[in-house]
Amino acid sequence: MTAPDVVIGEAARQPGARSARLAALLAPLVAIAGCFVPLVVTSPLTLSLLTQALIGALLATGVGFLVRQNGMVSFGHALFYGLAGYIFGVTAMRGYLPIEFALIAALVVPTLLAFLLGLVITRIPGVAFGMLTLACAQAFYEMALKVRGLANGDDGLAITFPSRVFGLDVTLFQDPHAMFVVCWVVLMIVLGGLWLLMRSPFGLLTAAIKTNEERARFIGYETLLPRAAIFALSALLAAIAGVLATFYNAFISPDMLHWTLSGSALIMAIIGGTAAVWGPALGAVVFFFIKEIAGDATEHWPAVIGAILIVVTVFVPSGLSGLLARLVARRRR
Repeated sequence: MTAPDVVIGEAARQPGARSARLAALLAPLVAIAGCFVPLVVTSPLTLSLLTQALIGALLATGVGFLVRQNGMVSFGHALFYGLAGYIFGVTAMRGYLPIEFALIAALVVPTLLAFLLGLVITRIPGVAFGMLTLACAQAFYEMALKVRGLANGDDGLAITFPSRVFGLDVTLFQDPHAMFVVCWVVLMIVLGGLWLLMRSPFGLLTAAIKTNEERARFIGYETLLPRAAIFALSALLAAIAGVLATFYNAFISPDMLHWTLSGSALIMAIIGGTAAVWGPALGAVVFFFIKEIAGDATEHWPAVIGAILIVVTVFVPSGLSGLLARLVARRRR
């Protein structure tokens, strides 16, 4: 076995491989079943909550993917989420670009920005990386607060979209029944794409770099560009979530760029677990429903979320997805 095969083999044997294979078997059934949820759940309020949870799941998936492939924790992914929302909302409403090109720009610009940032900040390990992402996000947050002429500052801006986008009536994207299906399909495509990517030579290489970057360099692999590419891809997922949120809410505000949103996405990823590609999405759904239920009972719902986070971190470090994988494996044995 050659040296590159050894490194990639180590990545392939990392925790979560079995649960990922099981998820691949169940994925088609889950993807099809999810499209019928609006036929079963008729309450607009519940569907709206589910739609928001799916948008949060995309953001959390981006954060979790960065943790899994790069071993880095970001406290600033709200930057790419909010920047996408601002680019899409402002350019589409003010007519700077046709809405289709505004949507493309809202995905490309944050991804390109993340790649350029990644070339610098992914060199820095540990907590310093997380603090740099936080600083970048807060810089854009302060900018959004101060530039009132562009998007109305801290009051936010209600977006009036053109009547049609890609030939579809834009009101479909404000209807919870239709938007749930759109978000579900996008999430399934994203999870399927990430699953394939993580098992491609590039995905295994980035996992190997995370496991032992020095060894990967020693046998001749470039490590900076793959790390920056993974950071950019995780930002693209956050940008997709930002575009969908702007479409659905028809509103943008500096809160989309605030560090609390980045923290919530990280909590979702931790609760769900990052070993499985679908773990952060599961964590997002659990997070939103606990937030809704606890919020109806008490105004101190963040304390409930914090307690659950502590329990998961201490007793189930691999998250809910890891717990489910262990239960399934034990049942099979």
